[in-house]
Amino acid sequence: MAPVTLPFAGLSRLFQQVKFPGGVSPQEIGLLLKSITSKRRPKHLPSVNGDFYDILDVLSDEERAIQLAIRTYMEERVRPVIASYWERGDFPHELVPSFAAMIQSTFGSRPYSLDALGPVLTGIAAMELARVDPSMYTFWGVHWGLSMGSIFMFGSDEQKQRWLPAMERFEKIGTWSLTEPEVGSATAAGLLTTARREDDVWIINGAKKWCGNAPIADLNVVFARDVADNQVKGFVVERGMPGYHVEKLEGKIALRVVQNANIQLQNVRVPEANRLPGVTAFRDVARQLAMARAIVAWAMTGTAMGAYEHTLAYANERIQFGRPITGFQLVQSGLVSMLGNLTAMQALCLRLSQLAARDGKLSHERASLAKAFCGEKMREVVATGRGLLGGNGILLEHDVARYFADAEALYSYEGTHEMNTLIVGRAITGMSAFI
Repeated sequence: MAPVTLPFAGLSRLFQQVKFPGGVSPQEIGLLLKSITSKRRPKHLPSVNGDFYDILDVLSDEERAIQLAIRTYMEERVRPVIASYWERGDFPHELVPSFAAMIQSTFGSRPYSLDALGPVLTGIAAMELARVDPSMYTFWGVHWGLSMGSIFMFGSDEQKQRWLPAMERFEKIGTWSLTEPEVGSATAAGLLTTARREDDVWIINGAKKWCGNAPIADLNVVFARDVADNQVKGFVVERGMPGYHVEKLEGKIALRVVQNANIQLQNVRVPEANRLPGVTAFRDVARQLAMARAIVAWAMTGTAMGAYEHTLAYANERIQFGRPITGFQLVQSGLVSMLGNLTAMQALCLRLSQLAARDGKLSHERASLAKAFCGEKMREVVATGRGLLGGNGILLEHDVARYFADAEALYSYEGTHEMNTLIVGRAITGMSAFI
């Protein structure tokens, strides 16, 4: 082993003469002291980059411009203000015009659906939104992907003309109602909300829960069971219809910016012109759910990406024992674990989207595997990040606390972890274990 030069020449000479027990050499003691006493950091730290395997390289130049436009908007307009809104549980209404302009400039006049930019780029767009704030991703996903997507997929030409242009400009905000207070995972087995036809009017009765955007929405795509044939139908319920009552859901510890609601439908009279003709059974709604689960997997990936990047940036600046904590082994171990999970999530989601593009459709089983796997790994990433920040990990000013809390909502919505696991289990064993 080469001689080690210690900070003090006299101390160095002394160490050369001392015999240490256990066979420890002076050079080894010197290396330890040098490590402990060194306060210097590298002149050029590596950039904070959550795309370790360069998945963005699959994008064309035009697609990369769209990805960068979304990232730039989210960094410059959303990140500086979102923690304040999260803490208050309020929605940033003043951002809607600029957010609408960004979405129009990137998504343009493409089909209104959860995969409007194609499976790969739409997934990456969702990742970029959630990378800064999962709540703004959810606002977009419910309005554009679910509400507008339902009208686009299941509506008549007249209905599309009536509602979609104003919704594209975010002049009218949409929501989407499937889950009920007493029916969550069991929606396929039958909704309790009913629809009964009288001439050219449908009478809807029931309740819905968790409806994102509902307190601020102008239109609500409501799914109800037709009492005549016991099949699910879809209706556009408009704000102000008698018997339609919206109450903001309070007390959330996750996605606090998203305005969720409990909804009561008491003899709401919806004209036949507001029934979506493309919804004739639950299997039609299930087509949307597969896409939604795939996009949520991408959003989970974005949440993990944001948590990892913020944790690494924080650790580079946090000084303990005279050096950045990124220089300590346990911190590096945690960061590498976060990055490994994140990279696995990105690779899985990318391949899922590539298969959807290749086949022209999305497999329920593959979407459910992505949702289940990414949910688990997202939770591990945000929990590790929260721990590495120590006490600061529960403060909004460092962002990781927000990702840590918001992850719990993404973990459960669009199908719980358990239900998605059983969907995959049925596919690989041929046996259903739901009941």
